[in-house]
Amino acid sequence: MFNFDNSYARELEGFYVPWKGAEVPAPKMVRFNRALAQALKLDVDALDSDEGAAIFAGHMAPEGASPLAMAYAGHQFGGFSAQLGDGRALLLGEVIDADGVRRDIHLKGSGRTPFSRGGDGKAVIGPVLREYIIGEAMHALGVPTTRALAAVTTGEDIMRQNGLEPGAVLARVASSHLRVGTFQFFAARGEATKLRQLADYAIDRHYPELAGRPDRYLGLLGAVRDRQAGLIAKWMLFGFVHGVMNTDNMTISGETIDYGPCAFIDGYDPATVFSSIDHTGRYAYGNQPQIAQWNLARLAETLLDLINPDDSEDAVRRASDVINRFPLSYERAWLAGMRTKLGLIREEAGDMELATGLLAVLETQNADFTRVFRSLSSAASGDATASRALFSNPAGFEVWLAHWQARLEREDQPATDRIAAMNRANPVYIPRNHMVEAALASATKGDLKPFERLLEVLAEPFTERAGLEVYALGAPSDFGPYTTYCGT
Repeated sequence: MFNFDNSYARELEGFYVPWKGAEVPAPKMVRFNRALAQALKLDVDALDSDEGAAIFAGHMAPEGASPLAMAYAGHQFGGFSAQLGDGRALLLGEVIDADGVRRDIHLKGSGRTPFSRGGDGKAVIGPVLREYIIGEAMHALGVPTTRALAAVTTGEDIMRQNGLEPGAVLARVASSHLRVGTFQFFAARGEATKLRQLADYAIDRHYPELAGRPDRYLGLLGAVRDRQAGLIAKWMLFGFVHGVMNTDNMTISGETIDYGPCAFIDGYDPATVFSSIDHTGRYAYGNQPQIAQWNLARLAETLLDLINPDDSEDAVRRASDVINRFPLSYERAWLAGMRTKLGLIREEAGDMELATGLLAVLETQNADFTRVFRSLSSAASGDATASRALFSNPAGFEVWLAHWQARLEREDQPATDRIAAMNRANPVYIPRNHMVEAALASATKGDLKPFERLLEVLAEPFTERAGLEVYALGAPSDFGPYTTYCGT
């Protein structure tokens, strides 16, 4: 079924606790990602079965697996916890995919571990399917992300705030589960040898071009900075709010991980917060670039003795220089993406002002972020009717529109190529919050049809299709303020 090659278990003894999933009464496959399984070179037919359900529930470890709970620490909402770790998750093992990339297969909701800190270690069907939906949507949008391999129910009923809910486990895939918090765990304990071992492992796995270089640890910091800058830029360009950007939720690989209180904005507002526990707006949509830089500074602190073990002041100076360049790295990635969304190829000095000018207009009227940008391809061809209709008072948009059209006139790209490029950058369909909630509510009651239909729509987010108009609309007026929750 699997061709495991478990480097984390083999090379990083002392970085985890060997463990096994809880036995469950009746594991059942809810959704198996056959396309992803094929890309991982797994035995698809054998795993899309009752035996596969037992494996992905954590109930049974397959041959070659080395299930383990990973140790890590983390800053959570700014406060440091020296020991977190996989409290309800297991790294089942690693495989090499069809592209030669090492990938983790990881179970979430598979029972208590030594890191559970009083939790039950379980998950329930709604949040498991939320992570399935959002992760697959992000992948289709071209955002680096963990992905869902399987969702299974366990045959248990789990107590949550709304009463008993069906227990479930998510099997997800990632380039790795190395986090900023993994480095913090060993740095907080002063375990210099293990910290160096971890850094070398991260370099070998994710940034092999740095291996053997005398400045490789500083290079690692810079490489993670650039990956994260590109990632956060994509979040912002698609209106995604992670909701819980703790350092234990920031990967070294630059992939999005842990879809808890996440959501996509409808109306544009940088202060948007969806998480029920983010009372101060720390992780608001507009704060995400600054939080990413803050998290990277925490990574830098763990690497100082590796960057220069003989001169701490020099290490701080060099690391600070890397971190201080995050805004420039982020701005470059964001502006490049925004130029594509606006149909621009040439770079001009006023492009940043043009892009932020549109956002300012959107903010004054809380206009629908995704729909406005998608409508601009029609405006670029001379018909701005659809764009105007998205503003209750289009006067501010008209002023911006004139500046944008003048800017387009200085481009030498054929109009058809421009519009095609814009439509490849501006999705029609995103996981609209009301649609996600409706699909999850139905799934919790045993009806998976809305969930499957939503997955089908989101698999091709840039292709407008007849009959799917409702999936492109924002929430109805009676949907109310949207709140999401961390726990599963």
